[in-house]
Amino acid sequence: MEPLKRITIDPMVMGGKPCIRGIRVTVGTIVGLIACGKTIEDVLAEYPYLERNDIMEALSYSAWRSEERELEVATG
Repeated sequence: MEPLKRITIDPMVMGGKPCIRGIRVTVGTIVGLIACGKTIEDVLAEYPYLERNDIMEALSYSAWRSEERELEVATG
């Protein structure tokens, strides 16, 4: 997967949730809108300061995170 350049995580913006380019639109907001049946064009109309690549990267980030697993480390 190519590096994601549009996803930012800053504890001072939206409590550290992954956001689009440091603005107050979270990846979760974008993914939630798409999951509820909004099209990319719908999202762009609702958030005119976003770009198509912002949405595509939010979806890529979400897919990548959904594949992560946390494993317990055995000690002793």
